[in-house]
Amino acid sequence: METSPAPAATLRVIRRDGEASPFDASRISVALTKAFLAAEGDGAAASSRIHHVVAELTAQVEASLRRHATGDAVHLEQIQDLVELALMRGGHHKVARAYVLYREEHAKARETTPPPAAIRVTHPDGELRPLDRERIARVVGEAVAGIADVAAEPVLAEAERNLYDGISADELALALIMAARTLVEREPNYSAVTARLLLDKLRGEALSHLAGEPRQASQAELDYPAYFRGYLRHAIELELVDPELARFDLDKVTAAIRPERDLDFGFLGLQTLYDRYFLHEQGTRFELPQAFFLRVAMGLALREDDREARAVEFYDLLSSFDFMASTPTLFNSGTTRAQLSSCFLTTVEDSLDAIFQSYKNNALLAKYSGGLGNDWTPVRGLGAHIKGTNGTSQGVVPFLKIANDTAVAVNQGGKRKGAACAYLETWHIDVEEFLDLRKNTGDDRRRTHDMNTANWVPDEFLRRVEADAQWTLFSPDETPDLHDLYGNAFAQRYREYEAAADRGEIRVFRRVRAVELWRRMLTMLFETGHPWITFKDPCNLRSPQQHAGVVHSSNLCTEITLNTSADEVAVCNLGSVNLARHVTADGLDTAKLERTVRTAVRMLDNVVDINFYTIPEARRSNLRHRPVGLGLMGYQDALFTLDLPVDSPEAVEFADRSMEHLSYHAIAASAQLAQERGAYETFEGSLWSQGVLPLDSLRLLAEARQGDALDVDSSSTLDWDALREVVRGGMRNSNVMAIAPTATISNICGVGQSIEPLFQNLYVKSNMSGDFTVVNPHLVAALKERGLWDEAMVADLKYFDGSLAQIDRVPADLKRLYATAFEIDSRWLVDAASRRQKWIDQAQSLNLYIAAPSGRKLDELYRYAWRKGLKTTYYLRAKAATSVEKSTLRGTDGKLNAVPAVPTAVPEPEFAACRIDDPDCEACQ
Repeated sequence: METSPAPAATLRVIRRDGEASPFDASRISVALTKAFLAAEGDGAAASSRIHHVVAELTAQVEASLRRHATGDAVHLEQIQDLVELALMRGGHHKVARAYVLYREEHAKARETTPPPAAIRVTHPDGELRPLDRERIARVVGEAVAGIADVAAEPVLAEAERNLYDGISADELALALIMAARTLVEREPNYSAVTARLLLDKLRGEALSHLAGEPRQASQAELDYPAYFRGYLRHAIELELVDPELARFDLDKVTAAIRPERDLDFGFLGLQTLYDRYFLHEQGTRFELPQAFFLRVAMGLALREDDREARAVEFYDLLSSFDFMASTPTLFNSGTTRAQLSSCFLTTVEDSLDAIFQSYKNNALLAKYSGGLGNDWTPVRGLGAHIKGTNGTSQGVVPFLKIANDTAVAVNQGGKRKGAACAYLETWHIDVEEFLDLRKNTGDDRRRTHDMNTANWVPDEFLRRVEADAQWTLFSPDETPDLHDLYGNAFAQRYREYEAAADRGEIRVFRRVRAVELWRRMLTMLFETGHPWITFKDPCNLRSPQQHAGVVHSSNLCTEITLNTSADEVAVCNLGSVNLARHVTADGLDTAKLERTVRTAVRMLDNVVDINFYTIPEARRSNLRHRPVGLGLMGYQDALFTLDLPVDSPEAVEFADRSMEHLSYHAIAASAQLAQERGAYETFEGSLWSQGVLPLDSLRLLAEARQGDALDVDSSSTLDWDALREVVRGGMRNSNVMAIAPTATISNICGVGQSIEPLFQNLYVKSNMSGDFTVVNPHLVAALKERGLWDEAMVADLKYFDGSLAQIDRVPADLKRLYATAFEIDSRWLVDAASRRQKWIDQAQSLNLYIAAPSGRKLDELYRYAWRKGLKTTYYLRAKAATSVEKSTLRGTDGKLNAVPAVPTAVPEPEFAACRIDDPDCEACQ
């Protein structure tokens, strides 16, 4: 959790004996000077350079300390940890080693000294009571029970180091959590231990708050049904939860609660829920995990005929981690403001009223956790004539600056950063300035440092690139119909406008070499991570809703492809199947997948009717078309279970077959819902009504490209002919599938996000809940099986930034299976995505990775994605100069590689696309 900086005058240091003294920065300077002296000798200490470095490092440590201090007190060990990290960040490895050895020697000396005989705990009422060591031992014992390769003793010993007389009850609970957390890198199973200790803290917090007095209960002692009734009553009194939930048959729904599922969380998952999802009163959490899942399930079942039975069905799916609803649904389902939708897409019309209305709409949509995609193409470009004032337009960029600031101002109630993505078509006269929006240089009034940007690229442009032909930029006020055209119709009309420009009939236009503009697009993507590359024609030619409008952009994360217009804001309602829970070593469990998908689609369809709409344009659009986006996560975990390397034909085939089954059952579920509830309003005339399924729409794209530039597999294994006949009878939803990033909900479920490859086998995950050591449990299990998991392996993984490639004793088959994202050719990711895309009626958030980018590599990769029929791409991930913080590892040969326990500033490479560990990146939230 974020904390406010402690005021300089009040900061106290808690020593190991429990005594407190005022913070004195000069002590840090002395310690650093001694470390430099020990490492470099007396001569070095006398130099002005050393004095300057010590002063600079002291200032860094003090600033970091004040940023992350809890209340007005810090522990001596925390200060020493920050000193060590500051030395390593500054590249003073030899000095850091001397400092660490000094700490080790003193730690060993302290081990022979018994802890204070009497430690008292300060309780919330201010009373000092003796430390209940028996309860601590019991809590830790319960936390390690049934978990392999963990023990209570190391946790207790580590916690003992941080106890002092007068410690608060909250600090005591935190000491146990942090003690277990420090052991995660050596044994990933301690993540579950840490989660259980956090759960104990949460139980005490929730039960005490509801009772109005201190209460504690073990997991076995907790009466969940009785707790749920009290929790629900209190939440309704606070006007946080819809009173309608109290009218459910509570005996029936609470009987379905599975308390043991509280124990299934990893630390990152439970901490994320604790910080950002659980209901609280002025910061005090009173919602326990199964109450959270049941509240969400009941909220989604409000309008069902047998709502108790459906609530139990939905609860079972969520609490088992087989499926997880999107973050807005989890935040708001069952509450008094049930804004459950994930994504909103808008088109900004070319008038001052429309532009400023779009800012208001963005704010209202973002307020309750919606992600935004704005189509800015209709806004006239720089130099265009303004009839009303007889003036000249400044173009779209100044308006984008305001949109950027609006997104920052509306931060979704502190739960996650407000976020928007601006889209612009490649023929817009302002496209070159648009490319520069995320640069850190130039006029800051024409920069949008916080807003994502994306290119909306027509096929005609890429044909010109491949032909090394000219490309003409226009202002949309003179070429208004280009915005609504795609495929061959766009190409023909575009050429007509070019001819008109040649005749002098177009006032504002500019000619560029297509290849040069393409290179600049890729260069900016390389340097700033933006604008992303998305493809207009595949999104429209394969859209089931061609008869009802035009797809003008995608969304915040490039997986949604829905129509927008002046009077319709597209809305999508998301959730993801956990593929890891549907795979065994024998393959895909298709029967379980079918059950999961049918229930999941029903839940998503319910969102449309229950949803709290903040603007009428969104309500109108969602009720007419009822789009949903069922996706998946845990793809990489599924490959580990199947022993399939990402860069293998077998993995590509699995991507194809698994998505085929998910698609088949999702479409079938929507068709079944149409029989029960009726088809969506604009069904007639859609591709669905013609029996044209996503697989069939590949033909429409192939025809538009005239057989060129399309290399897509069209194989299938299921009975699609039978499904076509069912679909002709009606679909409940205009769109059914989209693969979102799932960054946060995959953390909750403890699996890899979305369709992402493995980032690293050991790294620090940064998000709004803090920094978390992440170790690949699949790899650890494999190494244990071969007798290779030990402290030396941990040190090697740190030293080589989570990669196995240079660790000689790791067998080649494991190196290939657990290869990291930057060690594989991204064309394998494109191949897998291409196979999935043929089954998906929307798109997928596809990140691409490149370890040593070059213009040629980027050009080949993105043209390859286009030829493979992809609709969109997402972030380009480049390798940071330093991926894992380094520090001297205790008990090893001194290789420099520790994972930090505090937020880090990882150095950027000269050119830096978005890093996967960037805590400010929406994909990492």
